[in-house]
Amino acid sequence: MAIIDYYKILSLPANASLEEIKIAYRKKARLYHPDINPSPDAKDLFISATEAYEFLISNHGKAANDDESYRQTMEDWRKYRQERSRRRATSYARTSYTAFKDSKFYKSTRIFDVTTIIISFATSIIILGYTVFGYIFRLKNPIPGMEKPSVVAFILILGLGFSFLTGSYIFFRAYRETTKKRNKK
Repeated sequence: MAIIDYYKILSLPANASLEEIKIAYRKKARLYHPDINPSPDAKDLFISATEAYEFLISNHGKAANDDESYRQTMEDWRKYRQERSRRRATSYARTSYTAFKDSKFYKSTRIFDVTTIIISFATSIIILGYTVFGYIFRLKNPIPGMEKPSVVAFILILGLGFSFLTGSYIFFRAYRETTKKRNKK
């Protein structure tokens, strides 16, 4: 199979991003999983979609436009991973869709991860706390022979902390929306 075939299986353009690949795979997995789709060819379609997803995720950006790079990527895939990918997809096709959704493999397709959001919130709060505390501490306890702490540096680091906090909040809201959509299905 050629790289373009894997993109076609997931109904994606050849320049799709990682997020687009993950979203497309989740849709195809739900559509083709034999536990949900009674069609006789659902299992084969599910296996093809899973193989396409694994190939595209593991080789995203590796196959450049030159022929040698493309040939080498495809050869490596055939040699080491294609059969393993098909066996894994076959075992996922045998499980219930609920069990498949709980697998590490399916969870790896999530774009927003709770752990990442919590870490980014904690980082932003730590940056803000240390910045404010450190500035106040330096004002109250000046170091002999050194000038007062820079207000510009304080404002820049404070801005960095607020930008992390804002980004964390945006990711949290997006995560909540995707979770609501997923729970409605």
